Amino acid sequence: MSNVVALSRPRRFADLSAQVATFAQSFAFERRGGDDVHWLKENGEFLNILEASTVSFDPSALDVYAPIYDALPRRFAFFPMYYRFLLSICLDLEDLGMPGDTGENLVKRCVKQDLMGSELSDLQRAEARRLLSRRGADTRVDVGLDDRLRAFCGRTETFSTPNKKAAYELTHIVFYLSKYGRQDPNLPESASASLHFAGLLAFLEGNVDLLSEICIAMRFADVAVPPQWMALLTSDVAGFDIVVAPQSSLQDDYHSYLMVQWYRFLSGQQRFSETVPEGSLRFVSHSPRGATALRELSVLLFDREDRMSDWSRMRTRLQQDLTPNALSSLDEAAQSTPHFDEFFQGFARARDGQLRLT
Repeated sequence: MSNVVALSRPRRFADLSAQVATFAQSFAFERRGGDDVHWLKENGEFLNILEASTVSFDPSALDVYAPIYDALPRRFAFFPMYYRFLLSICLDLEDLGMPGDTGENLVKRCVKQDLMGSELSDLQRAEARRLLSRRGADTRVDVGLDDRLRAFCGRTETFSTPNKKAAYELTHIVFYLSKYGRQDPNLPESASASLHFAGLLAFLEGNVDLLSEICIAMRFADVAVPPQWMALLTSDVAGFDIVVAPQSSLQDDYHSYLMVQWYRFLSGQQRFSETVPEGSLRFVSHSPRGATALRELSVLLFDREDRMSDWSRMRTRLQQDLTPNALSSLDEAAQSTPHFDEFFQGFARARDGQLRLT
């Protein structure tokens, strides 16, 4: 039996390493040029999920980044406005096995130039603090930052109506406060409802990109992920086609792919699920586009003067006007979390009710 295990593990290891190398080549050199800010975003996100996941692969799979790593000090000197992107790429490469101490030197330059002081957003300050602390920098310059971040997470009414910007900020606050699952983020009790509310909106919209981030944040915050949401993220609906298409639009579904894959990594999957071709990769989601249960429900509620904050009563009034698919999705959403009735109180925006957490 031990021989079987010894033989199978290297095959999985080698398979993942080959996939990582293929993705690295495409993101680093095939999809975009290095002078494109979107190149920074794509490569930063790709390396980030590798560093923050539980998978193991041969560090040589990232050798393609060696010249990019060597050029980071020069880029940093000329593009200080992108210091968070550049520092993230540098630190992740080093923590994934790239030899060198460039990250420590760049952190010292960030502190000396007070680049964190250029940030207006609490979320960006939190990201900068997280990056600088990875090489031991003292970033205790804003003693109220954590309190403000946690207060935002605990304001549940923010997340009971569609607001993608707020939902993504919620997930990233959890990422930074938890150090990507490495410590307890110490969120207020109401933040669990906030995550459920934001997740319900993503689930009803079929937004696997946002739903993946929410489920990852829930894992990092030690909040149970509803089985129905997990099932969606591991289903064919959340699948992708990966094709080589050098002349096609770069407005593809790469980010959704990376977020779904990150969730799957954290759930125990040990390889990229798809066969990865070589070349300029494009990612095409299987998720249906167009009308969703969320949109149908919103349109119907907006046009009704008799809307109420009680879901069971509104379901009875709306069921004849909803399509079968939308009604089924709503029923599944209602069954997925005990927070649904509280969520609907805010979502309905009805005269008879307001959001009340019990």
